[in-house]
Amino acid sequence: MSDQPTSFRRSFGLLDATMIVAGSMIGSGIFLVSADITRNVGSAGWLVLIWIITGLLTLTAALSYGELSAMFPHAGGQYVYLKEAFNRLTGFLFGWSFFTVIQAGSIAAVGVAFAKFSAYIFPVLSEKHIVADLGFITISAAQLTSILLIVLLTFINTLGVKEGKLIQTGFTLAKIAALLALILFGCFAANKTIWDANWETGFVLQQMTTQDGAVQLSAYAGAGFAALGAIAGSMVGSLFSSDSWNNVTFIAGEIKRPERNIGRSLFLGTLIVTVIYVATNLVYLGVLSLREIAFAENERVGVAAAVKIFGARGTYIIAALLMVSTFGCNNGLILSGARVCYTMAKDGVFFKQLATLNKNAVPGKALWIQCIWASLLCLSGKYGQLLDYVIFVVLIFYILTIAGIFRLRRTRPDLPRPYKAFGYPVLPLLYIVSASIICVALLVYKPLYTWPGLCIVLLGIPVYYAVWKKKE
Repeated sequence: MSDQPTSFRRSFGLLDATMIVAGSMIGSGIFLVSADITRNVGSAGWLVLIWIITGLLTLTAALSYGELSAMFPHAGGQYVYLKEAFNRLTGFLFGWSFFTVIQAGSIAAVGVAFAKFSAYIFPVLSEKHIVADLGFITISAAQLTSILLIVLLTFINTLGVKEGKLIQTGFTLAKIAALLALILFGCFAANKTIWDANWETGFVLQQMTTQDGAVQLSAYAGAGFAALGAIAGSMVGSLFSSDSWNNVTFIAGEIKRPERNIGRSLFLGTLIVTVIYVATNLVYLGVLSLREIAFAENERVGVAAAVKIFGARGTYIIAALLMVSTFGCNNGLILSGARVCYTMAKDGVFFKQLATLNKNAVPGKALWIQCIWASLLCLSGKYGQLLDYVIFVVLIFYILTIAGIFRLRRTRPDLPRPYKAFGYPVLPLLYIVSASIICVALLVYKPLYTWPGLCIVLLGIPVYYAVWKKKE
């Protein structure tokens, strides 16, 4: 065992780290969630504004995380920040939620999205094609494909950092180039009549519904509170589509000059994705009517837009783009997620067997247990519901983590801070206030998005004290 690595190898440069950020963010959401947003806000102005607000919130959080990543350039990222700023229980609750739902659920969801869009090109992979009916559970070709994808990417990442890094950087650059091409061709295909008609709605906030095939627009009542709930509900999709930007912090132990490169990669990656997301929605408004966006078949706005831009072959073009996008996205999620399990195990609050690196200096056992759990979620078919439940929880942990900057400046002022949060204290405080308003609105107006996720987190408290506390 003398040749068994005991520490990570610093192999990721600034480009690689930036591709982790951007690649983990861009999945299938940008091609889907604009439909739900449009139904909730009912105007071109608010559709674009929702994506801009989401982008600004994400950028603000990313810039704030730069200080924490420079202070604690270790594997584990957000788990480490919460543990250091507050206590081990707070860190554990994040790690518990992260492993059980947030990361594994995301891996499962992205895997099934890969399979669904693959079915456009290879119909045999459709979710309607049942491979096995075991009585208590049916397994579709889409589920089987998603599991095989997760297993394949897990295996590749156990071979070492180099292999995972090549896939991540290559696929992310490819999908960014493809998205930019989609935006460029979309500009040429834009219809001025459609664009002008969409923008006649301006920034009026209203709900879009259909009745007997006719679109109905209705204003929100309730002195603005219902409107606030609609905005918060709309942002569930855009926030999920912009989430996972913090995955790069989980691999801090493998990044060259982490005190410099993590902060820069967070800023560059989130900025690139924000610009692409806003530009993509402007393309939607140039080629599709608001009705076509809001009520796209199966909410596949990207497919509807691609058909308008490229004709009948647009379905296959967007399917291929989504295959590349979800493949690269899942690689980033798998690569980074296992590092949290590894760090928790090193701290004695997770399975101790996971606190080892394999001969390739990666947490092989943590990668495989993450693979098994994500695969089970694929089979259960419940990952979509779990993801709906946790956006509230994800925001709470972001709020706590950024609040940790204020706490650490007061309790541990002597810690080296090679990089300080941009715009401190105004921007971090602005994020905390804005995200808290969204959380309260979700709590009141979208209880199905909040209480189940909160229960998942709270379930971690007895688990911590009953199972892991004694290991300290």
